[in-house]
Amino acid sequence: MFELFQFIIKSRNFILFVLLEVLSFYFIINTNNYWSIRYFNTSNFYAAKILDWSNKAREYARLRQVNTDLAEENRRLNALVTQLQQQKPQVPTSYQTDSIFATRFQYKVARVINNTTTHPNNYITLDKGTVDGIRPGMGVISPTGVVGKVKICSEHISIVTSILHSDYMVSSRLVKAGVIGTAKWDGIDPTRMKMLDVSRNTKMYRGDSVVTSEYNSIFPSGILVGRVIRVGEMANQTFHDVTLAVGTDFNNLSFVYVVENKLQGEQEKLEQTTAPERK
Repeated sequence: MFELFQFIIKSRNFILFVLLEVLSFYFIINTNNYWSIRYFNTSNFYAAKILDWSNKAREYARLRQVNTDLAEENRRLNALVTQLQQQKPQVPTSYQTDSIFATRFQYKVARVINNTTTHPNNYITLDKGTVDGIRPGMGVISPTGVVGKVKICSEHISIVTSILHSDYMVSSRLVKAGVIGTAKWDGIDPTRMKMLDVSRNTKMYRGDSVVTSEYNSIFPSGILVGRVIRVGEMANQTFHDVTLAVGTDFNNLSFVYVVENKLQGEQEKLEQTTAPERK
């Protein structure tokens, strides 16, 4: 307290000057209409600016929660769309859909914490692991298309083999042409893929969507893989040279959905019993 008094005594002239300035400013504003209006408008302008900055700061701070909420909502909608698609397949009306089979796909939301796109073999790291129900072999999709397949898991982390991998192939279908082929990355451009095994007798449409086919147990059918942007001819081959624009933007991955096929193990186990006969 003594030090405070000492400071006031030493600075009394400056403090008096400040008080007189404030008092003068107060009298000017309250006795002069022009300056009163100017002060009112200016103070309102800066108060509005500060309030705007404050609101933007709060909104920015909430972006992570907003993104998480949107990802969860997309997960729910993906599950609902998949279920409806499986319940209403394009088959004869006499076919009865198995309810368990139609609801076999479940989705889990995960955040991307690491991602590569510049190597011949690229991988993605997720913040979910075995304690969250993730296991190797599960498919991974984004809101705009196929991402890859879970390779290995720890309790809290999973590594995904990206479709931008030299050995990864996706059974795919041309929507308009209705032809099944294989989508595979050529290791050059992370925004482009090739679709293999499309016969030259197939009528191609530029801009045609390429989606996952019914012939895999990892992804639901109808998930976007890419869109046809170029169709050429392969020398001495009976197939088209088809280039796709990849559906997923791998340079901006934030949230993904891990797809669980609850009947995958049953299907693969049964198919393995006939494997020796196929050789």
